[in-house]
Amino acid sequence: MARTREFDTEAAVSRAMELFWMRGYEATSVRDLTQRLGIGQGSLYAAFGDKEGLYRAALEHYRTTLAAAALRSLEEGVDARSAIRTMLVERVRIAVEDDGRGCLAVNAACERLPKSAAIRRTVRDMQDASRDALAEVLRVAVERGEIAAQYDPHTLAAYLVTFLNGLLVSSKITPDAHALEPLVEVALAALG
Repeated sequence: MARTREFDTEAAVSRAMELFWMRGYEATSVRDLTQRLGIGQGSLYAAFGDKEGLYRAALEHYRTTLAAAALRSLEEGVDARSAIRTMLVERVRIAVEDDGRGCLAVNAACERLPKSAAIRRTVRDMQDASRDALAEVLRVAVERGEIAAQYDPHTLAAYLVTFLNGLLVSSKITPDAHALEPLVEVALAALG
């Protein structure tokens, strides 16, 4: 008879996400994880398979919580330009918090790719969701006449996601929101 799990898996994933986010995958040992989560090594392996399984769960948690909140914020903007500006600036501010921890998804891409196809899929899914949400905001903005129809909304959204990825990598080098925020205005110039 299998033993029942004696810990809150969701809380464990959330704590693991924070640890991976602060230290990175390679610098976080299984011992660090078991100590932070307050579980035994056997429990970790039984619940997640291995360290990478827990890392994938942490990335998925990031996607469904923080990344999803950023996409929802796009829907709350008064106009497309303001909504996109707010989303980009907020992502920079989060990235420079806690000594420049960056963005967990971008950190994962920089540290784990191309080694892990599963991590690549998870990060790509997050990128695709961001691009699709931005494309919809831009499509509606073009229809309303808020922005020029100079570029296809999907292409423009892909550009903004690429810009944001670069900005988030830059935030690791220069963890200063005030230095990075003016770059957002340059990217917004592409909206016409």
